[in-house]
Amino acid sequence: MDLAGKRILLVVGGGIAAYKALELIRLLAKAGAETRVILTEAGARFVTHLSLAALTGHPARMALFEPDEETAMGHIELSRWADLVVVAPATAGLIAKAANGLADDLASTTLIATDKRVLMAPAMNVRMWQHPAVQANTARLKGFADPGVAFVGPDDGEMACGEFGPGRMAEPAEILEAIRAELSGPAARPLVGLRALVTAGPTFEPIDPVRGLTNRSSGKQGYAIAAALARRGAEVTLVSGPVALDAPPGVRRVFVETALQMKTASDAALPVDVAVMTAAVADWRPDQVATGKIKKAPGGPPSLALTENPDILAGLAATGPRRPRLVVGFAAETENLIANARAKLSRKGCDWIVANDVSADVFGADGNAATLITAEGEESWPRRSKAELAEALADRIAAHLTTPGAP
Repeated sequence: MDLAGKRILLVVGGGIAAYKALELIRLLAKAGAETRVILTEAGARFVTHLSLAALTGHPARMALFEPDEETAMGHIELSRWADLVVVAPATAGLIAKAANGLADDLASTTLIATDKRVLMAPAMNVRMWQHPAVQANTARLKGFADPGVAFVGPDDGEMACGEFGPGRMAEPAEILEAIRAELSGPAARPLVGLRALVTAGPTFEPIDPVRGLTNRSSGKQGYAIAAALARRGAEVTLVSGPVALDAPPGVRRVFVETALQMKTASDAALPVDVAVMTAAVADWRPDQVATGKIKKAPGGPPSLALTENPDILAGLAATGPRRPRLVVGFAAETENLIANARAKLSRKGCDWIVANDVSADVFGADGNAATLITAEGEESWPRRSKAELAEALADRIAAHLTTPGAP
């Protein structure tokens, strides 16, 4: 979505992540948006008024009681001027003030005065983010009626304090995509309020510290599906095996290595409304993992005793109170594509199967052809980019989940 003519009011809170606001302003300008800034007193300790003014072409507002501005009720004017209010970084203090109606400075007063949607990008220490008070305030904001408050992030990662976990502010490009989504209107975001689980990539089952069993998978298709669902407003958890891909904007990614770890992470993501299981999960793992590298020996290669991995897709599709409303599996086949995929649909107990022939140029490629198989019939999608295929599947998922009376 082009942002030409759109007006963004950016509230810059205090925190080391405030430097990312400069890049966000640059990206907004490149997309055609006009940005004005409210800089909190704490935020001014990390970025300067001059830097923000130079990038936006407007002075950064800081004080609530500025005579030249407040004679015209400047905080009201700012809140009405914007098409969207973005808080980045959204500190624990700003979240608390907005959630509880506190208005003691320009930023918090504007957040209370605005009649526009607010998008918050939290940034704080992992223990602060996980504190019950912060989580309660976040939940309260998410529950506000129109125009409402949305969130992007926080992401998992290493923080300036040296700790690791959720609390790292979303990257500027991710915030930009969230802004685009917020301004695209409800018709373009039919999955708002719904939760999705996507698995992607391979799993890796260690044999010893340097070797392992795995399946071929770049993760590109699963990542594209996660991104497409997020663009439609879903809250997406992406459980990913080892791949060399960046997390899609607006998606919470959980990295795993083994099938057992993927099952644990998938179960932890429940409940969800839809699960799309694209991961190439290894069927077996070594019964014993050697603690040291297995050396070549005159007697030839060692014998490996294998044990079966849990069937994540079948387990998720099993009847139970936590079963997603829609479970979508993937069938990577080299022969008898439709027959084998239909057999898998029945055997696994899922609702849909996306079947694709992997005997040709699929692994690692940017394109794919597939057939969506449901109880009602088949829908063939000729070869196209994996991103385009993801959009087609996300549209079908949205149509199903938003159809009155659909399971």
